[in-house]
Amino acid sequence: MSRIDLHTHTTFSDGSVSPTELVELANQQGLDILSITDHDTTEGLPEAIEAAKDFPLELIPGVELSAQFQSQEMHILGYFINMTDPQFQKRLKALRATRHVRILQILDRLHTLGMDISLEEVEATSGTGTIGRPHIAQVLITKGHVKDMKEAFERLLGSRGNAYVPRDVPEAQEIITWIIDAGGIPVLAHPYWEGWNKAESITSCQTLVEQGLQGLEVFYGTFSARQISFNLGLARQFDLLMTGGSDFHGTFKPGITLGKGRGSLHVPSKTVERLRIAAGQ
Repeated sequence: MSRIDLHTHTTFSDGSVSPTELVELANQQGLDILSITDHDTTEGLPEAIEAAKDFPLELIPGVELSAQFQSQEMHILGYFINMTDPQFQKRLKALRATRHVRILQILDRLHTLGMDISLEEVEATSGTGTIGRPHIAQVLITKGHVKDMKEAFERLLGSRGNAYVPRDVPEAQEIITWIIDAGGIPVLAHPYWEGWNKAESITSCQTLVEQGLQGLEVFYGTFSARQISFNLGLARQFDLLMTGGSDFHGTFKPGITLGKGRGSLHVPSKTVERLRIAAGQ
């Protein structure tokens, strides 16, 4: 039985370990199949691919993109994408630019709350990676404004936080098209269906499928059995591919273990087999 994790992050976005370190950790954890899905970038993949040559580990090229759908932000994973596609890279660069604008707006709000965090401090924390809210949180922790990531997001940076700013990102249909144009398989990440009842969730899923969505992340690192069951039903109803992963971020997301999530993550081998077939691999 293969051990699989198709949702992970490195220092090239908002993870705390490098691509090489993540590959080495995956090998230590006994994983057979790994996908790195950094936010809005594929720049960490070449390093990971090179590192994976030293281990009996299959590495699936991936990415996680932010999108707008019915006035909510959602994330769409892309698997088996062509990371050298010039049009795709141009689109990713434009998407990363929206992150920079949002960071500046968040820093302005923090300033009004009496927390002086500079862009330079945040950039120093992110290193070469795509800048994100976890990097702001890390600076807030370092400067003593909050005690940990949980407090940073609950009190300040999360959707209900006092310094929260939504991102101006493309509609889901456009993001789905980007992934397909790059030869990838678009999969809805961690589908919580927040704010929707059962009927609304089904209708929303149907709309996304009509827009080109091909899969759901049914098995997720923090999902309850009930959430998995509901998403499993949706995947079967709309004949969608199923994927799964921990959403590992290292120290930026405490309590989430690579390949295990919060301890019970299991991604069936057949999900990857079907993913490969859909991607023509």
